[in-house]
Amino acid sequence: MGSGSEREEAKDRAGSGAGTASRPRVRLDLPRAPRRTLLPEYDPEAFGRLSERIARFLGTGRFIVWMTLIIILWVVWNVFAPEALRFDEYPFIFLTLMLSLQASYAAPLILLAQNRQDDRDKVTHEQDRKQNERSIADTEYLTREIAALRMGLGEVATRDWIRSEIQDLLRDVQDRRGHHPHEGGQASDEADR
Repeated sequence: MGSGSEREEAKDRAGSGAGTASRPRVRLDLPRAPRRTLLPEYDPEAFGRLSERIARFLGTGRFIVWMTLIIILWVVWNVFAPEALRFDEYPFIFLTLMLSLQASYAAPLILLAQNRQDDRDKVTHEQDRKQNERSIADTEYLTREIAALRMGLGEVATRDWIRSEIQDLLRDVQDRRGHHPHEGGQASDEADR
């Protein structure tokens, strides 16, 4: 009995706050109860996988061989079997009906399988496009970094440049010594300083 009174209190609290006692409060923390319909329910993914399997089988040589054997057996049976055992006489109307029925089911199944493949291709294409964008961005970044390094290296003293500068300085020193002869080795050193 306690649980019944608790439910009534909960209903009173929910109804009194909103001012609408006739409409029950929707709880967002619980999933909705499934609605009952007269239509049959099916799993679209399972149906799609089945249609792909059928479409793959219809596109094989094995299917063509089996279909050809069944048609040959059908025709041979209905031509050469005793008349009481024949179930489809010469114009083979029942065979035509069966082939039409098979084609009428095969075409939509193949189209469904193609649509599913197109959807997978779109997802793959989108992933490839995003990967290509990331690769392009990485390549551009690395190109900028290499350009910055080259510019930085243009300002760095290289071994050859330092060697040429030292040689120029040595020539200058030798030229100065050649223009200004010094009397003593010790005095000339002090004068150069």
